[in-house]
Amino acid sequence: MAEKPKLRAGGAPVGRRAMLGMLGAGAAGIAAAPCLQRGWEGLLGAASQIDPSGLTGLLPNPGGFRYYSVVGSVPHKDETNCELTVGGLVESPKTYTLDALRAMPQTRVVHDVVCTDGWRVEKTPFEGVKLADILDDAGVRPPGAAIRFTCFDGAYSESVTLEQARRSDVLVALNMQDKPITHEHGGPVRLYVAPMYFYKSAKWLSGISVTDKVVPGYWEERGYAVDGWLDDADRHSDAA
Repeated sequence: MAEKPKLRAGGAPVGRRAMLGMLGAGAAGIAAAPCLQRGWEGLLGAASQIDPSGLTGLLPNPGGFRYYSVVGSVPHKDETNCELTVGGLVESPKTYTLDALRAMPQTRVVHDVVCTDGWRVEKTPFEGVKLADILDDAGVRPPGAAIRFTCFDGAYSESVTLEQARRSDVLVALNMQDKPITHEHGGPVRLYVAPMYFYKSAKWLSGISVTDKVVPGYWEERGYAVDGWLDDADRHSDAA
């Protein structure tokens, strides 16, 4: 009868070392994943600002945001030159600096961010001033019925009805994921309309105007729905 092959000396410890090495590498990968994800998102965000073709928005970014700009480049704004104007059918036109917006009562909304392209970032926190508070500060006057938003990229625009604008989950957002909103994410100030697809949340917000009717925004002029409700949104609730 053939002799059974003998185990090589030290065979078992080598197996344990290999397994421990793989476990260690896996743990390191898990620990590094958030940093790598943030780094990749930052790279995509920077590249998108110099990509007039929009092809960077098609690059894979598992679990993260995609980046889109409708113009070739967008100027940067900060505390020294960022202003948000409020006008149109209001009693008192306003101009807010970043410091003025930060001094107003802040509201935090945690909701999934969903794009029409199919990607989703779950449970994303946004924080800022309720749009309703800004409208109340300016005083909406008849026949005001809708809000139009313009952006300092010079091209993007959006609209919501006055009823939609007064929801508590519609913000003039200053923070995202508990940090100031970066330029790549549409900062320093952007709109956040939690119950609607993300194209309604205009980036690089610079102007709010009360109008007598809804004016279709940039994407609505290109075939998107004027009411961009998410499928599971409560359209009649004011709850954030």
